[in-house]
Amino acid sequence: MKRKCLLLLTFLVLAIFLSGCAGGIVTPDTNEAKIKSIINEYFSALNDQNWSKAKSYCIYGEDLYYDVIQCENTVNTYSYCNIVNVNIVVDIVDVNMALIGDPSEYCVQCVMIDISTACGNYINADPAILIYLHLEKVGDSWKLSYKHT
Repeated sequence: MKRKCLLLLTFLVLAIFLSGCAGGIVTPDTNEAKIKSIINEYFSALNDQNWSKAKSYCIYGEDLYYDVIQCENTVNTYSYCNIVNVNIVVDIVDVNMALIGDPSEYCVQCVMIDISTACGNYINADPAILIYLHLEKVGDSWKLSYKHT
């Protein structure tokens, strides 16, 4: 009888430990997934020339906020030709916590290709560059603050 109870107890303990396994399903870090989503949505808003939406992904008054305004002004200077296509493609290479180790700051390495055109000519002379985007946690959401090369 004791042997049966010991065997049953061992089996139940083993079942409890194994039930914690997800069967090989790995969920991505939620911060990383949110950050990638913010970056993709930001560049999508730029490509759609939705300037207010693009600015909403940035911290007000930070460098990237003013970059959106500068991009809008650049597009507006070509309004005479009526054909301005903003086409920025971003490939996220790596997402890391900022060097200071602050969990509310991330640095994201991206390859950015800007093949925007106005009147049939490329706007940017150097279309492909490696950039680093910095994001900070503001309240419950991630916001872009600045970029550097």
